[in-house]
Amino acid sequence: MPPDSSFKPYIPAHAQLAEMTPRALIMGVILGMIFGASSLYLVLKVGLTVSASIPVAVIAITLFGVAKQLGARESTILENSIAQTAGSAGESLAFGLGVTMPAILILGFDLEISRVLLVGVLGGLLGILMMIPLRRTLIVDQHRELKYPEGTACAEVLKAAATDVSRDAAGEVRIAGSDAVRIAKRRALLIFGGFGIGILYKTLSVSFKGWRDTVNFEFGAPLKTGSIGAEISPELVGVGYIIGPRIAFTMAAGGVLASLMLVPMIKFFGELASTPLSPGTIPIRDMTGDDIRSAYILYIGAGAVATGGLISLARSLPTIWNGLRGGLAGMKNGSSADASLRTDRDIPMKWVVIGCLAIVAVISLAAPLHMNVLGAVLILVFGFLFATVSSRLVGEIGSSSNPISGMAVATLLFTCLIFLLMGWTGGQYYVTALSVGAIVCIAASNAGTTSQDLKTGYLVGSTPRMQQYAILCGAFASALILGPVLLKLNDAGTVYVPAAQVAPGLTVDASKLTDTGTLHGPQADTDKNTYKVWHKTDTVGGPAGKYFVDNAGKAVYLVDPGINGHHKTRPDGTEVKKYDAPKAVLMSYIIKGILDRELPWTLVLFGVMIAIVLEMAGIASLAFSVGVYLPLVATLPIAIGGTVRWLADRRNNKLPQNVGLNEEERQAANDRSSGVLLASGYIAGGALAGIIIAITAGVLTDFDAAAARWAEAYNPFFAGDSANVLSMLPYAVIVALLFWVAREKPVK
Repeated sequence: MPPDSSFKPYIPAHAQLAEMTPRALIMGVILGMIFGASSLYLVLKVGLTVSASIPVAVIAITLFGVAKQLGARESTILENSIAQTAGSAGESLAFGLGVTMPAILILGFDLEISRVLLVGVLGGLLGILMMIPLRRTLIVDQHRELKYPEGTACAEVLKAAATDVSRDAAGEVRIAGSDAVRIAKRRALLIFGGFGIGILYKTLSVSFKGWRDTVNFEFGAPLKTGSIGAEISPELVGVGYIIGPRIAFTMAAGGVLASLMLVPMIKFFGELASTPLSPGTIPIRDMTGDDIRSAYILYIGAGAVATGGLISLARSLPTIWNGLRGGLAGMKNGSSADASLRTDRDIPMKWVVIGCLAIVAVISLAAPLHMNVLGAVLILVFGFLFATVSSRLVGEIGSSSNPISGMAVATLLFTCLIFLLMGWTGGQYYVTALSVGAIVCIAASNAGTTSQDLKTGYLVGSTPRMQQYAILCGAFASALILGPVLLKLNDAGTVYVPAAQVAPGLTVDASKLTDTGTLHGPQADTDKNTYKVWHKTDTVGGPAGKYFVDNAGKAVYLVDPGINGHHKTRPDGTEVKKYDAPKAVLMSYIIKGILDRELPWTLVLFGVMIAIVLEMAGIASLAFSVGVYLPLVATLPIAIGGTVRWLADRRNNKLPQNVGLNEEERQAANDRSSGVLLASGYIAGGALAGIIIAITAGVLTDFDAAAARWAEAYNPFFAGDSANVLSMLPYAVIVALLFWVAREKPVK
């Protein structure tokens, strides 16, 4: 299809404005690291992230405005675009890393920093490079067909806040004090205000024990072990607002099915059994609701999530085929296109090819990845396939609906089946298979983000080559910070459980163990000994997992990780926050189930049937399946945010300025609304505070213990019969504030 010759970008191609300046690139990289860290926190908690493009753009615009007030040069819209482009890379990298890398811990291996850094850097750069040849086909030639909703919304934000020098270049006249100027200032106030509220709320709740951060109500018969609760945090209500009511309610429905039907049903039918039912290790009659969820529901949820991901991928097969054809055409066009215009210049094709080959060479040779030639070839094939698919899908349905996890599941399934046919089974091939899936997942995720950014640049008149350099820098920098953050979050939540509690008398031949380890975090203060490390893979004598054993071979501690761990209190009674990492658990189940043939297929097939029944009823099963896997306390607050969005959109759609819009235009207007900005601030502030609190938990143990003692004794919001109800009051304040801000004013 020929390009739209009538289209004119906001900044003409002949205009020469400051663009990829050091300050724009540095600001974008730093913001990318911050939003990447907060996105990683979210994906570990609930398995999803939200686009960071608009928040990064608003913050960059505001900071440049502050710099101007202090005497610096006025920024241009192209500088703002570069900062936004570099800053958006962190969120997509965080999703890919959070979905895949924690599976190494779940499979019983240590999460080495070198492996995380390599996967993040190589996957991120590969996805960007593979998208570059597709730009002309997807962004230029199909400008009218592929809307790229997040990219288009971000372009509107940048244009609304354009500075004087940018408006002059665009030929636009704007009166000082006009609505556009006022709206730009209000947007900045909302996102920074939300950021501050998120940090303050989380700090008062978690650090100072001002009120409970989770409320929960358990039922007796006839719904014995059933429960309903919510993590009353700003970041989750913000997520629910941004993803909207349809997905938010669907996820919560899955949580209701698991918590109020499946768990009580398993308890009802198994309560009379006197022996454990595999894969459980204790009789069901002795299990709590959390025990039932860990032993049975997680496998049901994993089967449903895998099926939902594959169905969403299969539904996209026509798009995949069209995307592949367009990708090949794009590579041809990219090598021969007229690049005389500034707005049509990409990184030269020869450097794209050289870069891709160099990345594959590094993948093949990097020892931490345990890669072989076949694995490198699979990365190249699946990487190009799903980078192309992702780049096109986000143009049609947006980043939030892009089935990246389904692509990762498909990659892992095919990789593991090929390994099985080759006879490559057992733990030594876990890391190889996971590395293939991780790099492809990150590449596909980053390709989609790059497409949105290039759409934004196309609309505002950026230079594609400068944007491509910017997102390469942003991806590289974000990968460097996300690995340490991932490890620190895991270490902060790790509990060293005395072996006498979970595996009394457990021993092993210590002479065969070569690795050693020491305790980290608060428990390290009471035990500074060095132990031998034993990765136990069976359940004989005690649960599988990582153990610390003494020189005589006696197990001393079970090392329960912060990610997908099950022990939520340390021996001294202090509580520890764990991360469910639902999609990483799914990846581990696929690898172990296929390569070791040790998956409880009956439970998995129950989940498969749940997904199939939903699809037969016309309901998208992936979001529901994630809700089945996650605890209801994580999905219910997302539904609360979705409810606020539904109420706000319902009101705003009746305003005079929105009455004449079609459904797509209304959706775009709501995605640019004040509520989205405040919700984005909630997410960034709450998640960043959660990361800082988790990482500093091992340093501020005395303060934390003192705050807990005071709250238990004197604070009715934290302890006592009314604590659950009272804790809802501060939460109701931030929810009501979100609705109040989300109400747009009528424009006559």
